[in-house]
Amino acid sequence: MAITQAMCTSFKVDILSGTQNFNTGTTRVYKIALYQSTATLDAATTSYSTAQEVTGAGYTAGGNTLTISQIPTSGGTTSFISFADTTWTSATITARGALIYESTQNKAVAVLDFGSDKSSSASNFTIQFPAATSSTAIIRIA
Repeated sequence: MAITQAMCTSFKVDILSGTQNFNTGTTRVYKIALYQSTATLDAATTSYSTAQEVTGAGYTAGGNTLTISQIPTSGGTTSFISFADTTWTSATITARGALIYESTQNKAVAVLDFGSDKSSSASNFTIQFPAATSSTAIIRIA
């Protein structure tokens, strides 16, 4: 089992078929769920699952709702979006990676691999997203 950072292949199909929408005012709800090192998440992931999801104080199954910090835009030949940082407060958890997904239709967007286990003990567990630029935003299409 492994977590491999990737933009999910099903997300790429969803973009072309118009089933993903990051514009303001959309009814879509994007979330981020945290996973243990025993999870299998990669480009083939198609949806959110509770299998090997983190459990512990301060964490609720399904994860946090994300706030889009940068609506779809472009720089050069790359289009991108980004999210505001998100925090689980007073959390006692250990996570190796995460899944960004659209919760209304349960469609996977991207898998994040933290590189190693990250833990918090009755403290904040924060995901800091990179700057919203064409070379660093978390979701980029070049």
